[in-house]
Amino acid sequence: MTTLDFVATNSFVASDRVNRFGIALVQLHDELWRVTRRSGEVLGYIESFNESGSPQFRAKRMFSSRRQSLPLGEFWSMDDAIDCFRFS
Repeated sequence: MTTLDFVATNSFVASDRVNRFGIALVQLHDELWRVTRRSGEVLGYIESFNESGSPQFRAKRMFSSRRQSLPLGEFWSMDDAIDCFRFS
């Protein structure tokens, strides 16, 4: 498990739903967010991209034991991408 102890000071919340699920987002650059638990455990990443001029979001679940990611899906909204991490 990867844990980051500085998450609380650098994180922002994309919506009220993120607070309820105990998930924090850290924006790494304009099109990439790290998804963590409030404890600092890294759950994965959300990447923003444009498909035919329309913004979409790709969610990836990280597995530190295997040092690889598993694509969870592509979504039309950030909230839908965040929902993938609710039960992680």
